Order: sequence, then C-alpha cells, then structure tokens
Amino acid sequence: MPRPYASGVVPASADEVWSLIRDFNGIADWHPGIQSSELTAGSSGAEVGAVRKLGLGGDAQVSERLLTLDDADRSYTYEFTDPGPFAVRRYVSTIRVAPVTDTGHAFVEWWADFDADAADEAELGKTYARGVYGGGISALQERFRG
Repeated sequence: MPRPYASGVVPASADEVWSLIRDFNGIADWHPGIQSSELTAGSSGAEVGAVRKLGLGGDAQVSERLLTLDDADRSYTYEFTDPGPFAVRRYVSTIRVAPVTDTGHAFVEWWADFDADAADEAELGKTYARGVYGGGISALQERFRG
C-alpha cells in the first residue's frame, strides 16, 4: 500500500498554522489547488463526520469525510467518500502540525494511505505528495512568510 508524504517548516507558530487549517471546510481559503469547498453533511468544519465537496477545477470534484479532529495533536484525518477523478478504492489522509521548538516555527506533515491498481499507484503517489500535500504546504509557507 503506497504512502505518499510531504512535510515542511512554516514560518509561524504551530498554533497559528493550526488555527488556519483546522477548519475542515476552509481548505479553499489556503490551498491553491482547491477552488471551492462546500459542506454537504454536518453543520461545521469542526464536526467529525462532516463531508466536504471540493472543486478541483473544471468539472473535477472529490468528496471527503472528516474522521478525526484532534486539537491536542493539531491533526485531522479524513477519507474519500467519492474519489472523483482519482482511481482509488480507498483513501485515508492525515494532516498534522507540530512545533519546531528551537525556532518557534511549525512543522507541517501530510500523508495518506490508499488502495489503487498497481499501474496507477506511482502516478497517484506523485500527485498526492507533490501536488496536493507539497502544494498545500508551500502555500502555507508563502502565506506566513509575507
């Protein structure tokens, strides 16, 4: 089972970064690859079980359900409920923010476990690690650098 992963240091405190990304429905506010986010189940982006429908550009959409939200660990885990354009059978992803104690910055890491046909795994892994996770972390770095 593939496990795409990306991480980076963001020049802000872990609490500042977490306050931005904590809202499960707020991803379109900070991730450049997400054009829109709409809750289709649940009353808030902090409610476990909430489902968001993400607009990825054009007609591409994906739906995701919030499985866990852990403020002490500054992390949340979600799964695809509809993989949209991605050829996966199962997808579970976690984003986590931790403090870098010697600088006061934030360490952001993002990963997933997914099942797909062997022929699709490598390309999907690159898309998730570099495009989705790496792109999101880069956007956080730029946002807090300015």
